[in-house]
Amino acid sequence: MRELVLHCPEAQAEALSDALLEAGVLSVSVEDAESDTEAEQPLFGEPGTEPEVQAWRHNRVVALLPDGADPEQILEQVRVMGGLDYMAGGWSTRDVPDADWVRLTQAQFRPIQIGQRVWIVPSWHRDDPGVPELGASRQAGGPIHLQLDPGLAFGTGSHPTTHLCLEWLEANLQPGETLLDYGCGSGILAIAAKMLGAGPALAVDIDEQAVLSTRYNAQINQVELQALLPDELPAGQVQLVVANILSNPLKVLAPMLSGRVQPGGRLVLSGVLERQADEVAQAYAPWLSMSVWRARDGWVCLHGQRS
Repeated sequence: MRELVLHCPEAQAEALSDALLEAGVLSVSVEDAESDTEAEQPLFGEPGTEPEVQAWRHNRVVALLPDGADPEQILEQVRVMGGLDYMAGGWSTRDVPDADWVRLTQAQFRPIQIGQRVWIVPSWHRDDPGVPELGASRQAGGPIHLQLDPGLAFGTGSHPTTHLCLEWLEANLQPGETLLDYGCGSGILAIAAKMLGAGPALAVDIDEQAVLSTRYNAQINQVELQALLPDELPAGQVQLVVANILSNPLKVLAPMLSGRVQPGGRLVLSGVLERQADEVAQAYAPWLSMSVWRARDGWVCLHGQRS
């Protein structure tokens, strides 16, 4: 195993950590880059004087890389996602001593409740007290339990953009509504939609491994959907299109995604930073009027209805 080590100022530590996780690293820790020196700072002050930003003046951000991961590719994804050059402080990699990485990784992932009904539950926590039983979603209005184990790059439900999309589905999905989840990753949105009462659902990703992951997750969660590569997507329109990707591909895909929404249907987009919301909405303006539904931690969920 290897770790990627970067340096960044206080204001960028949280955003850099989020971007690294979204780019597919297994875990991230933030350390005081000046520890064990005269410039070392305590992070927490006396009661009432705690810093607003939970980071040091100079930070060392350490990311655990999946086997075979290219650190330069991950850093390029981080740069594109954040819109900032996090590499300005330099970066390096270092080997990590052998350890029980399965146990250590599992310890980081616990059940997540999203909204009022949706639970994301790793398989090793499915029997925990307080976690709804698998299949409880069959009860109308009851909790939705998605069994989802973390993969290398396909999403575990922890990112704010995924939370926003799941909350939108819980609040707005209509029973029997046909669905296209474009950029499905682990299939989390399409699977949740099916459990919430969606009709026929399509899940599409450009990564063949993501398609296989979606099929597997649909099977263990006892839902039926079609997981496909883009070239396999049949012609036609649906009532609801959901795409949680990133702003640049969303802008490029605007004609195609808009064209997949039937008249009167709706489009939901996320993976968009607050400062990018207007330009993404403008890309869709010839087909739909998009607006911000909700924002969280610097990210937004856009939605619109085709006339």
